[in-house]
Amino acid sequence: MTDFLVRHFIKDHERTGDAAVRTAYGNLAGIVCILCNLLLAGGKMAAGFLFGSISITADGLNNLSDASSNVVSLMGFRLASRPADEEHPYGHGRYEYLAGLVVAAMILLIGVELAKSSLEKILHPTPVEFSLLSVAVLVASILVKFWMSAFNRRLGKLIHSGTLEATAADSRNDVISTAAVLIALVLGKVTGLELDGWMGMGVALFILYSGFGLMRETIDPLLGSAPDPELVRHIRQKVLSYPGVLGVHDLMIHDYGPGRQFASLHVEMAAEADVLESHELIDTIERDFRAERLEVLIHFDPVVTQDEQVNQARSKLTQIVQERWGDRVSIHDLRMVPGKERINLIFDCVTPYGFEEDDKQVCGAIRQAVAAWDKRYVCIIRPEKEMAPETAK
Repeated sequence: MTDFLVRHFIKDHERTGDAAVRTAYGNLAGIVCILCNLLLAGGKMAAGFLFGSISITADGLNNLSDASSNVVSLMGFRLASRPADEEHPYGHGRYEYLAGLVVAAMILLIGVELAKSSLEKILHPTPVEFSLLSVAVLVASILVKFWMSAFNRRLGKLIHSGTLEATAADSRNDVISTAAVLIALVLGKVTGLELDGWMGMGVALFILYSGFGLMRETIDPLLGSAPDPELVRHIRQKVLSYPGVLGVHDLMIHDYGPGRQFASLHVEMAAEADVLESHELIDTIERDFRAERLEVLIHFDPVVTQDEQVNQARSKLTQIVQERWGDRVSIHDLRMVPGKERINLIFDCVTPYGFEEDDKQVCGAIRQAVAAWDKRYVCIIRPEKEMAPETAK
């Protein structure tokens, strides 16, 4: 069914990197989910009202909130697709994140209201009429929501959309909550226990939990969360694959919405090489990334490669860092400034956030190890933090 909908309603559906195609995927997902959720909400709320079940009514209201969420997500995709303008030169992609935030707030509001209704039913229980119609509605809901979860997950992976993957997770949660309501209905019929209010409260708490999780996921990119480690690894490996590139550091990735990342980095190349050739290579790298729909700005760092004393000092510093901390700490931008009685080694030292040793301890350890190796050298170190780690925190 998913492939059928994609083929018939999305033009050029294979070009998932294209902004217009990506918006079409978002529109299709939004419209399909709105229709499904409205049908489910209508059926459950009608069954809940007819047979006096707060848990079924709660589950129906949850579907209604899902439909409202789908409307907001649909608007988010359309607003995010607007081109860049004078006031927003980096585009409007973050509208998708804002839409997710609004969806999370709506889910939390529905959860609070359902908790109030369920508490009233717990304190003042009323009998629930068992019917095969209610069972049929709940079973149909489980099947539809299971398909919606797979549908949104498939589309989310195709266009790398966190919003659609979150919608898939929400549909999966709905399968669990509806199954719980169905179990309570059957158990109430078999045992005679008044479980309706308690199950309604369980559904409400589950909705609140999902809302808080979704809010956290949508706030993170707005605050500036760490970039995708796979993207970081891809950028570094691709840049290092070009002949003449000796190293990469100070990589920063700025997120202006899904599919709208901008990156800046420093590339180390031999200082003795022809400047024009080095500049041409940098232009080539930037163009190649642009073909991948990623804007990259590269700063050229010349590295002295034909001075034996500098090479020896660089090799020793790398050895010291590797033996003590492995790949978690690195150095770059080494300069050597000779004096009458000492030689200054000036360089940057990069450590990750949350490192077990602070900058003072790391720099002190490096200075002590260098002094033990050769007392002529004095380290002047500039501490830095790793802005784009290759591994998840």
